Amino acid sequence: MYFVYILKSNNSNRHYIGCSDNVERRLAEHNKGKVSSTRAFVPWKVVYTEVFENKSQAFSREKEIKSYKSGFKFKELQKTESWQSG
Repeated sequence: MYFVYILKSNNSNRHYIGCSDNVERRLAEHNKGKVSSTRAFVPWKVVYTEVFENKSQAFSREKEIKSYKSGFKFKELQKTESWQSG
């Protein structure tokens, strides 16, 4: 199983969208500063996840969500039942 996840920085109003087969491990990598694009905004929390059967489906969904990041669809996605508080 693969997951698309959205992280939110606790220190800023920034979001990060990614996919992984292990969200907890990936979150730990982000919070330890191992991901250069998120290092400056540590700590992060998981605020949204979606589950997919394979990496290809998850990657397609990740790209779709990134295409409307910060727009109306992104804001609507945050209101769905899958949106989770960290």
